[in-house]
Amino acid sequence: MYRDFITVGILLKKLKIKNKTKIKTFNDLVPDNWIYIQEKDVKMGRIQIFNNWSPYMVKDDQNVWIGLEYFCNEGDELWNMDDHKFADFAINELSDIDIINKDDVIDWVIIRMPKTYPAYFGTYDRFSIIREFTDHFENLFLVGRNGMHRYNNMDHSMLTAMTAVENIRQGVTSKDNLWMINAEEDYHEE
Repeated sequence: MYRDFITVGILLKKLKIKNKTKIKTFNDLVPDNWIYIQEKDVKMGRIQIFNNWSPYMVKDDQNVWIGLEYFCNEGDELWNMDDHKFADFAINELSDIDIINKDDVIDWVIIRMPKTYPAYFGTYDRFSIIREFTDHFENLFLVGRNGMHRYNNMDHSMLTAMTAVENIRQGVTSKDNLWMINAEEDYHEE
């Protein structure tokens, strides 16, 4: 099972929240890449500030490009919401939690991504059965978040792919080194 995902990209003149840290940022933008939203009265799960990933992600560096992340299931109310209605909904949520002024919105885009996050419920406790079955295929190397049904970050996902390529080049058929990537406890939530 997977959780699906919707990103609402919003281009803004500015954010209402300000950098109150000692970290120097371009245009004094808050220094975070991600802001996790804990307010119970909104459905938004996280905000990405794309300017902080790279200033080249925004054509006009005086503007702010953010992504609002919504966790959902394909076919549910959020997934089926009309794009214009969803954009208004998301902008209202941002305004309600005092992150933006609605008048600062320049543009928006909505991207729906099915099967984004592996779900660790349902029959996940029997995942080892699937792994043991697929590991028997010498020429099948499961990689990345969806291939391994594991919530790897992008670096770990790319590393599983690079390791699989190296295994193929070296004639290694064991998949053990792939499954050891991101197995360190430091990366796991409690």
